[in-house]
Amino acid sequence: MTKNFAPSCDRNQQPILDQLVVHFQGCQQVLEVGSGTGQHAVFFAKHLPHLVWNTSDMLENHDSINAWMKEANLSNVIAPFEFHFGKNDWPDFPLDGVFTANTTHIMQRDQAKLMMKTVGESLPSGGVFCQYGPMNVNGEYTSEGNREFDQSLKAGGYGGICDIAELMEWAEEMALVESIPMPANNMLLVWKVA
Repeated sequence: MTKNFAPSCDRNQQPILDQLVVHFQGCQQVLEVGSGTGQHAVFFAKHLPHLVWNTSDMLENHDSINAWMKEANLSNVIAPFEFHFGKNDWPDFPLDGVFTANTTHIMQRDQAKLMMKTVGESLPSGGVFCQYGPMNVNGEYTSEGNREFDQSLKAGGYGGICDIAELMEWAEEMALVESIPMPANNMLLVWKVA
């Protein structure tokens, strides 16, 4: 099995964990949408032992996620299943938290909209959604780097960076309770189901 490594995951995992400790303290079962290499899953699960961390991604990323899981040998990380908004059904086991990192800007607009709608409708009352990545604020980029990144994303056929106001409009069942500036011009948005 090939264990892939993303330097950005290595850099951002501790600042993200510092927030997840607070916002996922009342959760028991979390779904990670887009587990990527698998680095985040094992790091967060190790430091949040009260959680069951469910991994998901496209099939081509499963080998790396499984390799990281095998090496970590943690009992609270669950093997990945295929999940893609608009393609796969929402999992049929109980969840009270969702985490995603650096996925929203890769999704097409309709997928990002569907994610916000589906998470809000699927989590129970009090459920928490922690969403990490670059975000625009009031129609403006938060840095020149993000502007250039957005242009490269759109040139590559991706949806691009969303504005927080857009996400709020799409998240009909959820309220944005915190918007936390993070390193490298990223943000962590914390949503809660009413």
